Amino acid sequence: MTKYNVKNLILVPPFTRTMKQLFFSLFLSICAVSAYSQTLLPGSDMPKAVFYKTDGKTFATDQIAKGKKTLIMFFDATCEHCQRVTAGMSKRVKELNGINLIMVTQDEQRSIDYFMSNYGKPLLTLKNLTVLQDKDHVFIPLFYPKLYPALYLYGPDKKLIYWSSSEKEAPKFFELIK
Repeated sequence: MTKYNVKNLILVPPFTRTMKQLFFSLFLSICAVSAYSQTLLPGSDMPKAVFYKTDGKTFATDQIAKGKKTLIMFFDATCEHCQRVTAGMSKRVKELNGINLIMVTQDEQRSIDYFMSNYGKPLLTLKNLTVLQDKDHVFIPLFYPKLYPALYLYGPDKKLIYWSSSEKEAPKFFELIK
């Protein structure tokens, strides 16, 4: 049988433990809400990030040419919404000629190839298209997308004009590109 030294034993009343748990839960909730509420605001600068081209070379957002608008699409190859938005963009290739078009994904190369050849084949003819892999998983903490696909339109000065994670708002980007 174990002997206990009563002098060194500290008793914590049950309500104190409950209060600590309550405060800890409240703290976690506040952190989660503040993290979820983070978003890019119109007029904010394009985040500085490094991605990878399909040939494995790095590509930084600093390399995106100023002087014309930039549309960035964050997508997942298996996402039906991404597939529909990309297919819709493919039908309006001529309207995308005068902008920088950047498509970013965390997918593997074979998934990217399948996605682009099945949903974005006409986009592949554009010289202004850059398809990038987010191998280091930096897009989400820098751009704060809510859902797939996430679309971001930046002005010629690389300041955010508009962004959305709603497939239904994709046509609005074509209005803003003009």
